[in-house]
Amino acid sequence: MDTTKIVGEKIKTLREAHSISMEELAERSELAVEQVQRIEDNIDIPSLAPLIKIARVLGVRLGTFLDDQDETGPVVCRRKEAIDAISFSNNAIRSRKHMEYHSLSKSKADRHMEPFIIDVMPTKDSDFILSSHEGEEFIMVLEGVMEISYGKHTYLLEEGDSIYYDSIVPHHVHAYEGAAAKILAVIYTPL
Repeated sequence: MDTTKIVGEKIKTLREAHSISMEELAERSELAVEQVQRIEDNIDIPSLAPLIKIARVLGVRLGTFLDDQDETGPVVCRRKEAIDAISFSNNAIRSRKHMEYHSLSKSKADRHMEPFIIDVMPTKDSDFILSSHEGEEFIMVLEGVMEISYGKHTYLLEEGDSIYYDSIVPHHVHAYEGAAAKILAVIYTPL
C-alpha cells in the first residue's frame, strides 16, 4: 500500500462524511483552501501542525489519518511491523518530505498519544518555518543530533537526550546541520 496517499484520501472521506465543504474545513482549520485541496489530492505532504488542526475540525484523533484498526486492548508492535512509514514535510520552504514516521500504535483504537520512530532525512534546507498546534510532544534522540527550535530558543539534543514541550509554542524539529538522525517521538493531542 502506498502510505503517502492514505492521509489525503482519509481527510477527504471524513470531510465528505461530515458534510463539510472544503472551504469550511479550510476556514475552521485556519488553512488556505488551496492547501486543503493539495493535501486531499496528495500533491502536498503536510506537516503535523495542519493535520492536527484538520483532525480537530473533523472531530477525530490524529491517528485516524494513519490507521484503520480498532484494537481496544493492549497493542504490541513488533520491530518488523514498524517498517511501514508515512512521510510528512518539515515546513521548510523547498522540501517536500523530510521525515518518515513509523507508527508504534497504528492498531490501537481511541488513543490520545501517537508514538513514532521517525527517520529524519538529511537536508540542505535551513530556512525552517516554526509551527504550533494544541498538545504536547516528547522526543528522544536515538541516533544523530537533533536541533529543536522552540519559541526564541534552540536546543541541541544528542543520542540519549530528550525534550518534552507544549506544542502550542511555535517550534520546529530537524536534524542538526542537515545530517540524518532517528528519534522516538510521542505526540499528544487533546480531542
